[in-house]
Amino acid sequence: MLIGRFDNSIDAKGRMIIPAKFRNDLDCKCVLTYGLDGCLYLYPTQKWESFVEKLTTLPQADENVRLFSRYFFANAVECDIDKQGRITIPPQAREFAQIEKELVTIGFAEKAEIWGKEVFNAEKEPKSMDAKALAAHIAIYEKI
Repeated sequence: MLIGRFDNSIDAKGRMIIPAKFRNDLDCKCVLTYGLDGCLYLYPTQKWESFVEKLTTLPQADENVRLFSRYFFANAVECDIDKQGRITIPPQAREFAQIEKELVTIGFAEKAEIWGKEVFNAEKEPKSMDAKALAAHIAIYEKI
């Protein structure tokens, strides 16, 4: 399970170091794609395959299903983790997530989120959220 927050940076070649705690879950290959809210998603290959299986069982006649699937598949890239524990983030993915130099990697259970640090700190930092209000909102989905 991927959990925790890690601050690091990207080098001049567009490589980021995968947090050491995530490397066992990711093995030596993973899938990087555009996420929701302006971040990138990093999936262990097995979890990506499970996600793909779920998407392909949705009714392809539904235009929204096709658009949603295209969003993830068109922007996905397989990544090899090198011996130093790094992956290369393609330029268009860095631009999408507004990653310049500093980034934040967050474990999100089955996947990791990769954020441009400035975007994360300005908009998505958990400490700036009203946890009680969020808990009340998500309680409509399940009892927590």
